[in-house]
Amino acid sequence: MTIEAPTDALDNPLLDQRDLPRFGGFEPNQVTPALDLLLGQADEALAHAIDPQVPPTWDEFVLPLQAATERLGRAWGMVRHLNSVMDSPALREVFNENLPRVTEFWTRLGQTEGLFSRYKALRASGEYGRLDAERARVIENELRDFRLSGAELRSPARERFAAIQEELAAVQQRFSENVLDATSQFELLVEDPVRLEGLPPDAIAAARADAERKGNKGWRFTLQFPSYLPVMQYAADKALREQMYRAYVTRAAAGSDKDNTPLMHRILALRQEKSKLLGYESFAEVSLVAKMADSPDAVQAFLLDLAERGKPFAQRDLQEVKRFAAGTLGLDDVQAWDLAYASERLKQERYSFSDNEVKQYFQLPRVLDGLFKLIERMFSVQIRQDSAETWHPDVQFFRIESGGRLVGQFYLDLYAREAKQSGAWMDDCRGRSRHPAPAVGGTAEDVLQTPVAYLVCNFQPPVDGNPALLTHDDVSTLFHEFGHGLHHMLTRIDALGVSGISGVEWDAVELPSQFMENWAWEWEIVVSMSRHVSTGEDMPRELFDKMVRARNFQAGLQTLRQIEFSLFDMELHRRPTLQPPAEGAAVRSAGDAEDPIQQILAGVRDRVAVIKPPAFNRFQNSFSHIFAGGYAAGYYSYKWAEVLSADCFAAFEEEGLFNPETGARFLKEILSVGGSRPAIDSFKAFRGREPRLEALLRHNGMVEEAA
Repeated sequence: MTIEAPTDALDNPLLDQRDLPRFGGFEPNQVTPALDLLLGQADEALAHAIDPQVPPTWDEFVLPLQAATERLGRAWGMVRHLNSVMDSPALREVFNENLPRVTEFWTRLGQTEGLFSRYKALRASGEYGRLDAERARVIENELRDFRLSGAELRSPARERFAAIQEELAAVQQRFSENVLDATSQFELLVEDPVRLEGLPPDAIAAARADAERKGNKGWRFTLQFPSYLPVMQYAADKALREQMYRAYVTRAAAGSDKDNTPLMHRILALRQEKSKLLGYESFAEVSLVAKMADSPDAVQAFLLDLAERGKPFAQRDLQEVKRFAAGTLGLDDVQAWDLAYASERLKQERYSFSDNEVKQYFQLPRVLDGLFKLIERMFSVQIRQDSAETWHPDVQFFRIESGGRLVGQFYLDLYAREAKQSGAWMDDCRGRSRHPAPAVGGTAEDVLQTPVAYLVCNFQPPVDGNPALLTHDDVSTLFHEFGHGLHHMLTRIDALGVSGISGVEWDAVELPSQFMENWAWEWEIVVSMSRHVSTGEDMPRELFDKMVRARNFQAGLQTLRQIEFSLFDMELHRRPTLQPPAEGAAVRSAGDAEDPIQQILAGVRDRVAVIKPPAFNRFQNSFSHIFAGGYAAGYYSYKWAEVLSADCFAAFEEEGLFNPETGARFLKEILSVGGSRPAIDSFKAFRGREPRLEALLRHNGMVEEAA
């Protein structure tokens, strides 16, 4: 039976995929009817693909199925994106209503034996040998993913696996919602201006504007990072810092109606059960099947080696800030809520500048202009303002062209607001692909679908008529996310499954993003995008030189912090001892020091950390990267990819920062190839050798003692 779209189907933005998403016409009540149609079409395409009368070829069964599942993926991706950036009760309700059936379809697709057999038949056929490298890579990835999706399981294991996938999707979504709600629900109203001592004027102005927006007097502070961080760095009021810190590190923890502790245990139990069904000892082993790292032991060895190299620097960093806090600030007993404040004061004294001083030079429009010019210079493209419907008035839209030809487009959603997930990320709106079009005049021409990206940050919005101002960390974050975006948009691969970031090993996907961060430290780039918001003067070279000298300030502490998170993630997911709780058994509270998750974290800290947070700290309850995102048993990827990115940037340092041949080679061998070949092959094609650790150590200022 052929499922046809109703004549008014294109009135629904989720079904109108002729070009860009129609955000202006979206309503939550459109989600369910759109999915009714798209799931039906995907089921029909699946039935066609496994029909014995259909030849097991790329054109006959792979492309039609890909077309139907892409339509479904793009529609659901639009809903998922809006759920992240414009959460509302109506959208949340319809999202959670439809999540189980979307999950069920993808799970069933991955378990369809007939489809698995078709891919195996294509792999064994003569046509496979005639496929180009990127299509062959798609087939290999599909076969791997079928095995990881339980396609080889038999009843009742097959049904249990499907149930696990559906429950995992729901529980992880609840985890994410709890973090968002716990973050949004907190507010601290300050009425005494004395308590604001030390805070930068723009932070005070933003807090005042936020209070006025809510109909309150005084100043309103929240757990949104642009509001939270200035308090921790600059507020002289120790009690104010402590109040904010306690609220931040206990989000979604025990004692709250948003407590994520039971969800964390359930997520881990489901992942472990799923892994055992697939024949693996732990979820860490499952996670690494599609990554560069060989085994959990290899990841642990890498992290511990880096920890050993970094620990002397971290111990030195901590002693320095403690001596300064006691001798200059009168803080003999430095607490967790004092560290950022004391560190900022130490940095100001040592290097004679503050982060807030630097911030006055980084106006967002000028930073964007400088970033765009860098990209244009490096990769011979042009970035232009473009027009499209958006989900919020603050969102901007741009296009990238090469020689007058459209290459890709992107949305920029850069400001923090309520109902928006915290953090920064890039997500794909649609990927690059080339597919045959219906014949016109007797001739069929291929149609190229260009990629579109969502680039999302959470910067402080403009205040008092001034443009938004960025800290240098914000600038680095913007460059980081653009690295992901360039990886997605500058691809030249036409096979959807391996174009852009698709098919790239997760522990290599951070290479382009971390690579781009390095450019935020080059004088020629910094001076091009900095101008004082009040005086209009360019950033003085003297100030930049101070920033460079302070670049690796407390790099040892920062390195160990990332290693702590990475080891915690890997330890959680490599231990088969974290079995599902007995039926009806109560899950331990995160407030209980005997909680297994808390014990694992404490053990990791005993092994590598030099700073031990207070006993009430429950950062894990909002660790969305591993409990709700794609970094489970993969958080180490940040450090793993940092080795690759630092080594790649070293090529520019060696050959000339703006050497056009080096930039063209990076585009050709890293950015443009997507997941069409193993990431290590792409690295070696660019660098001409295996990766080395030296560049990372040098960039982090850990050369002398580590050598």
